[in-house]
Amino acid sequence: MSVVSQVILNADDELRYPSSGELKSISEFFQTGEQRVRIANILAENEKKIVQEASKQLWQKRPDFISPGGNAYGDRQRALCLRDYGWYLRLITYGVLAGDKQPIESIGLIGVREMYNSLGVPVPGMVESIRCLKRASLALLSDEDAAEAAPYFDYIIQAMS
Repeated sequence: MSVVSQVILNADDELRYPSSGELKSISEFFQTGEQRVRIANILAENEKKIVQEASKQLWQKRPDFISPGGNAYGDRQRALCLRDYGWYLRLITYGVLAGDKQPIESIGLIGVREMYNSLGVPVPGMVESIRCLKRASLALLSDEDAAEAAPYFDYIIQAMS
């Protein structure tokens, strides 16, 4: 949910007009809109490249994941990992576009630890994979855009840790 939606819903719930502080947050949201759209475009247009680089980094750090007995051993398991990378990258773009971490929480993090634990996927490995996804993604962004996008990756890393 965007800042605009949140302000409107909060004001409506309290039967009032948006406060000057809330209106200021909407103004700031619009001022950063071009940047947020640019970041989302770069991430979306480079998804395949980002996922390939992130997986390469992870396999180099953790070759045991792709070795016999590892959670990403075999074509099918590896493909599932790469699918998850793309899913998390898309989730990041939702947060960036909304200018808020709420979409990440509501769409992607509720129950994620339990899900991975039930599937036998090591959560620390997923945390490391998100770190690799972050590095691969931020390498494609300007310093300013990377600073804007980084907290969304960090939010997922923190939630999984």
